[in-house]
Amino acid sequence: MIFSSTMGAFLWWMLHPPRQVGEAAAKARHSLFAVKKILVPTSGFPYSERGVELACRLGQEQKAEIFLAYIMEIPRTMPLGIPLPDLELKAKEALERADSIVVLHGLKTDKMIHRARIAGEEISRIARENDVDMIVLGIRSHIGLTENILGRTSDVLLRHAPCEVIIDKLPGENY
Repeated sequence: MIFSSTMGAFLWWMLHPPRQVGEAAAKARHSLFAVKKILVPTSGFPYSERGVELACRLGQEQKAEIFLAYIMEIPRTMPLGIPLPDLELKAKEALERADSIVVLHGLKTDKMIHRARIAGEEISRIARENDVDMIVLGIRSHIGLTENILGRTSDVLLRHAPCEVIIDKLPGENY
């Protein structure tokens, strides 16, 4: 009885091999498993919080660490260390909201607030220093007729980021 059930299971296994995927598909699938650190710049707007959710879902399977960063852009006419209590409070609140999304997914998180002249350069620097595998950036869905599709931060990131960059834009009201 045991012998016949073992042989039956063996024959079933032989007749049902795992589904084959092409080499390119296998490489693409394997490359996502290598994503262990994801940086998500947040501004506190709903589109950037959607970027946090997207990053969590992308990193869920491999239990990626999510780095949440709020970059305070300081104009060149002001000292970089100038006290900005309202902006610092806004940054802390945005990071707390983003952190609550990451906690819902059970992923490890690291929150940071940085000051910079150009946000995109600072995000690239943070990614380089923390050996980040991917940056997920949510951008606004409504773009005016005279504006560029990508803002300055997105443009700088695409040019200088040391890793993969995913820009998440929801369709505007025209779609």
